[in-house]
Amino acid sequence: MQTAWATERRSRFPAVVGTSQAYMDNAGGSQVLGIVIDSIKNYLSNTNVQLGASYVVGKQSNDLVAAGLLASAKFINADPGQVVLGSASTQLLHNLSSALRFPPGSEIIVSSTDHETNIAPWLRLAENQGHTVKFWNPSPAHEWTLQLSDLEPLLSSKTAVVAFTNCSNITGTIHDVKAYAKFIKSKSPETLVAVDGVAYTPHRPIDVKDSGVDFFVFSWYKVYGPHISLLYAAPRTQKYITPLSHFFNPKDTLFDKLNLAGGNYELTASLPLLAEFLTPETWEGIKSQEEVLSKTFIDWVLSRPDTTLYGTKQTSSEKRVPVLSFSVKGWGSKDLVEAVEKEDPRYGIRWGHFYAKRLIDSFGLEKPEEGIVRVSLLFYNTVEEVEGLIKVFEKVLGGK
Repeated sequence: MQTAWATERRSRFPAVVGTSQAYMDNAGGSQVLGIVIDSIKNYLSNTNVQLGASYVVGKQSNDLVAAGLLASAKFINADPGQVVLGSASTQLLHNLSSALRFPPGSEIIVSSTDHETNIAPWLRLAENQGHTVKFWNPSPAHEWTLQLSDLEPLLSSKTAVVAFTNCSNITGTIHDVKAYAKFIKSKSPETLVAVDGVAYTPHRPIDVKDSGVDFFVFSWYKVYGPHISLLYAAPRTQKYITPLSHFFNPKDTLFDKLNLAGGNYELTASLPLLAEFLTPETWEGIKSQEEVLSKTFIDWVLSRPDTTLYGTKQTSSEKRVPVLSFSVKGWGSKDLVEAVEKEDPRYGIRWGHFYAKRLIDSFGLEKPEEGIVRVSLLFYNTVEEVEGLIKVFEKVLGGK
């Protein structure tokens, strides 16, 4: 049932080749492309020196790291001066929130659908500067997705930022960021749009200029790469960003303002190889494979009257990614995952709130402290793995 395309691409990931382990916790972090692993080793073996030197190896390192930053920007259709790399999306957004200065009395809208990464920094900024916070809540009637009709009453001439997720790391439902950004700016042209793309970027290509966003953040370690993340800021945001860098450094670009030095050179240098792997053909293959994976699992969930799926029931790759969260009546999520692990330890799935606790708390779960069960898949997962997991669930849960 695995296509030749998916089989060939899967073979490029050393961790998933020749192992019985089925990695199904990919929303927490993907497996790493083999050429990226090799690149990191090669950098540390041959060019591991401090940047800025003029001797031969120093120049090689300068070029490798510069190429990584350039490839990162090109990957999302940004200019090099509009991006900065950092240790994690959470860290980058906290750095940004420390640097932003908005007019007194501004208002900030955050979404309770989001991972806390795209909530806490904005709350901190508001508290430190005395701004007002408003929550844009998801609609249970629309499968816990964000609706523009719920946002519109929150917007005002004082709205500085609207922060929301491209795709929930719980529901897997895709928000139409381009349409949302257009709507926000039609109502409030000066408002900045801040999008958390962490759960979305492993699944679909990104074009920040086309989408109209002002801030966009994602983590390369969830996009088949190393533990490093990227933040984008549109040119019109620069007037709000004060530099965090040393006083004697340049202050012209986002990188100048928010790069705090000591960046991970070996990880940055590996990014061009990863970007080259994610061609238009690869993205199309990812969409096709993931749609099959989503349908296989969702069809099973919907066949059980005791099981609740969180997020859209549609399996189209235009509507969702295979981040599949659910709960089962009469079962705590922790107990269910542990029962699956006891029955067959090959399947790596998780329970919890996954840092989207505000969303989880709105679900009305029997055991809210245990959150939901999440099965999060990527294109290197196989239909056979999904079907195998379903058999284990059926054995643990028994009759419908």
